[in-house]
Amino acid sequence: MHYFSTNRRSPHASFRDAVLNGQPDDKGLYFPSEIVSLTHDFLDELHDSANEKIAFDVIRPYVGGEIPDDELFEICRQTVDFDFPLVELTDSISALELFHGPTLAFKDVGARFMSRCLRYFAAQRKQKTVVLVATSGDTGGAVAAGFHGVEGVEVVILYPSGKVSNVQELQLTTLGGNVTTLELHGTFDDCQAIVKRALADDEIRSRHHVTSANSINIARWLPQQFYYFYAIKQWSGRPPVISVPSGNFGNLASGILAHISGLPVKKFIAACNANDVVPRFIRTASYEPRPSVATISNAMDVGAPSNFVRILEIFEHDFPFLINKLEADSISDETTAATMREVYAQCNYILDPHGAVGYRALADHIERHPDEKGIFLETAHPVKFDSVNEIIGTAGEVPAQVADLLTKQKQSTPVENDYDEVRKVLLSKL
Repeated sequence: MHYFSTNRRSPHASFRDAVLNGQPDDKGLYFPSEIVSLTHDFLDELHDSANEKIAFDVIRPYVGGEIPDDELFEICRQTVDFDFPLVELTDSISALELFHGPTLAFKDVGARFMSRCLRYFAAQRKQKTVVLVATSGDTGGAVAAGFHGVEGVEVVILYPSGKVSNVQELQLTTLGGNVTTLELHGTFDDCQAIVKRALADDEIRSRHHVTSANSINIARWLPQQFYYFYAIKQWSGRPPVISVPSGNFGNLASGILAHISGLPVKKFIAACNANDVVPRFIRTASYEPRPSVATISNAMDVGAPSNFVRILEIFEHDFPFLINKLEADSISDETTAATMREVYAQCNYILDPHGAVGYRALADHIERHPDEKGIFLETAHPVKFDSVNEIIGTAGEVPAQVADLLTKQKQSTPVENDYDEVRKVLLSKL
């Protein structure tokens, strides 16, 4: 297994080099040279297999032997050592809860897997590794927790000022140690553009080995396949429709990759908020990124989703093939809030704003196709979002890790939306 750039102007890379590089020199994204085909035995045994074994079997071909099997199995065990319950809300809709990890968000899986891979690779290197990450909310907290205290690794997080919730901000800004947080006066797209530019900056790269922990990194992206397998492990009946709250599209891309590998899924729905570049693409076959707009589902406020190119690669840029397997919907803030109130009243279930977008897109699909059933991804705990209490009057029981966070003080460095200013800060800290 090797990895090529989606721009096809950079040399092929091994798994190790793709993880350490983060992004190819030509500013594309790494993509595997082949999509793994799952065996019938693997799929037949899925319902009875332990989660860590499923993770190991799924990821092992993509690692290509660059981490010994015993080490890789332990990495997988540590990555998925929490629950991924499938909760039935109605006769036709179930929620896959992905918020039972340490930072209460689905990003924990990719961040934990990547941090442990980097720890293994760092132990073989003398040069410090610097991890750069842009976040619209949950990624930064998961990366900060996953990498905190990892020897030989420094983490620098950029997040858009005023555009993440209070709990998300505290998760980003209270660890200290090897984690530095920059509070940028701009949008997530601005943060992402600066990180990509810094990854290609020769002077920064000459100081230390620099990589990214966004889902552009294959070690963040590929393990997100795991919980789709855990969903089907708990499912019975015909293959489900799966609705994925989508912002930067790494999560959806990994689910589609799992499906093309053999996981039985009827169809995927890209559930978007007002940032509707992909729903417009599905309607028109024209891909036109736009500046992002702020919504209550803030982690999905992405106007130029990096990972959509990986979805195009999976479908070999065949538009009819793509729209046969993928539909997309754009859900307004008003409809999102109404959905949260409706589901709480009817099901006594608290949705976060992102899960509400996923639920609504799925419910609308099933209304058009009443013989189908499906799963939506509940990607983060509702207590992480200030809007939940404002909309339905409660965010549920406060988990212990959040209660502890609320006693801590934020520590961040404010920066303007200017690459040269951020670059100076990076160079002073690296």
